[in-house]
Amino acid sequence: MDYANRKRPPQRKPAKGKRGSQKQTERQVPWGIVTLAVVLVVALVAGLRFIAGGNPDAVPPTSSESHLPTPTNNQVEAIPEKPEERWQYIEELENLEVEVDVPERELGPPKLMQCGSFRSKSDAERLRAAIALQGLEANVYRSNGGSWYRVVLGPYETKRAAEKDRHKLQRARIHGCQIWNWNL
Repeated sequence: MDYANRKRPPQRKPAKGKRGSQKQTERQVPWGIVTLAVVLVVALVAGLRFIAGGNPDAVPPTSSESHLPTPTNNQVEAIPEKPEERWQYIEELENLEVEVDVPERELGPPKLMQCGSFRSKSDAERLRAAIALQGLEANVYRSNGGSWYRVVLGPYETKRAAEKDRHKLQRARIHGCQIWNWNL
């Protein structure tokens, strides 16, 4: 199909009795906005010339018209030598040793992580099996005289080790595990 020589599609005629059946008038150019835009552009150019300074009709001088004297062979100054450093801090810092006292980390009580507490032992064993599928070992403990069954992992020496296992369980969609400083 030749898109360059294609003619315009015919305009649709409005149906009789509907709005728009009158002759459509062409849009008029908003001369007020055009005039305002031209005035603003001229003002911007004049302002930029004023900020740049000088006469707007003046031509910048060429290098031959420059007012600076050209140096001759006698007037060229030699570059002074690099001065000697007055400070010795560079040598002092290279040989300086800083001693830092790092206190030993206090481990505190062992951490246990409880992942569930159930009334029925079968529910506790089901959660224990889901944890075992993730490669972790959990234990089921009876509490409150045997009326509750807690699913507990641990003990962990540090909270960081317990957090590592908790994140592993969260990735396996086992949520609700809490880390406590418990003693069984």
